[in-house]
Amino acid sequence: MKNGFKIILFVLAFGLMLIARQPADAQCAQCAAQVETNAQSGSSKTRGLNNGILFLLAAPYLAVAVCGYVWYKKYRRKDVKLDIRSEKLHLN
Repeated sequence: MKNGFKIILFVLAFGLMLIARQPADAQCAQCAAQVETNAQSGSSKTRGLNNGILFLLAAPYLAVAVCGYVWYKKYRRKDVKLDIRSEKLHLN
């Protein structure tokens, strides 16, 4: 009974999230106005802003990848010996 209730609650919450979504602006009003003005005048500042956004997006993924690589190299087992008996296993 509890499992069915959890599924119904999840579907209800997911449905409400889909229905109640609102568009969000990624920039403040001043930044958006500045970028729009520079784009119309042909300035290259918009390209710099876009590159900065991509840099800020990539930095956390790069940090997690470096930490994962260091963790893998540090805790990897090198000389693992498996001592498996040749006897049959009896479970009774």
